[in-house]
Amino acid sequence: MFRTTFLGSAIAMGMALLGASAWAQSADPFEHGWKLDAESSELQFLSVKKNSVAELSGFATFSGVINENGAAEIRVQMDSVDTKIDLRNVRMRFLFFETFKFPEAVITAQLPADQLTDLHVSRHKIIDLPYRLELHGLTQERTAKVAITLVDNDRVAVANAAPIAIALPDFGLEEGRGKLEEAASVDILPFGFVSFGLVFDRAQPGTPPQLELVAATPGAAALETKGDLDREACEGRMEILSRTGNIYFRSGSARLSQDSIPLLTNLHDIVRRCPSLRIEIGGHTDSDGSDAANRALSERRAQAVNDYLVGQGIARERLVTVGYGETRPVTSNDTADGKRRNRRIEFVPIQ
Repeated sequence: MFRTTFLGSAIAMGMALLGASAWAQSADPFEHGWKLDAESSELQFLSVKKNSVAELSGFATFSGVINENGAAEIRVQMDSVDTKIDLRNVRMRFLFFETFKFPEAVITAQLPADQLTDLHVSRHKIIDLPYRLELHGLTQERTAKVAITLVDNDRVAVANAAPIAIALPDFGLEEGRGKLEEAASVDILPFGFVSFGLVFDRAQPGTPPQLELVAATPGAAALETKGDLDREACEGRMEILSRTGNIYFRSGSARLSQDSIPLLTNLHDIVRRCPSLRIEIGGHTDSDGSDAANRALSERRAQAVNDYLVGQGIARERLVTVGYGETRPVTSNDTADGKRRNRRIEFVPIQ
């Protein structure tokens, strides 16, 4: 009888504890707010090349919060794009996302309290969630089907419940796609699919969740060669930088535009990490004007880049300046776009 009574008491106590636990989970789904557990979360995108080859990539560094009113914000460090291949990461940063100009992507949404008040009972909900995406300097408003799962009272998982398609023209990424296709000699479809699995922990009472500051360094937390680069890595990066087209001058001028500084800052970092190499800075023009004038202009423009790097601490003897004028076009000068592409600065390791 003692055993029966003890067992019954234990069961009753267990039921009481379970009931108390369920009761402790607030009907307010946003109580105290939530902070992203980045190490337990993932943000990925799928691209398709050669019409049938799918490649899954992701981002290594992002942060997020949901405040006490259900306003959600995710910030993605675009330099942390990770394809698991070093030079492919560099191409994605410089040619596609242009992270030197657009370092972050921002996703914001307002979670609907009226649809989530019983989450502490149902534990799992699938909702249609309107959101805003700021990417590559452009903003679009969309709606995603999202699954929200209450893991326990202090932990919630949020994931897409259906594929999220992103059309590259909607975010000004078509030119970047063309640069990638040319650099990798492959066809890439003009859309991608985004997926995410985000885990949030409830904030402590009285301490509203704050977005973490993310270090704006190239390849933060992604696959990235650290320290000095070997020759292959240097050559690959110089080729990629030569394809960006993001060093600007006024028409007929050799004065660097301020818009060039973000790319030049990254160029300086890479040249600094290739200490054993001398580097040719080659200037190129379109076919407008005389051969002699174009050669002189291209040399002055290359020299302006040389002077910038020297001013940032690169030894002058490591740099060689050449003006090629219009003699080495990469495409026809018959169109305005062709002329724009032919006006460029290229970087070639020569020793």
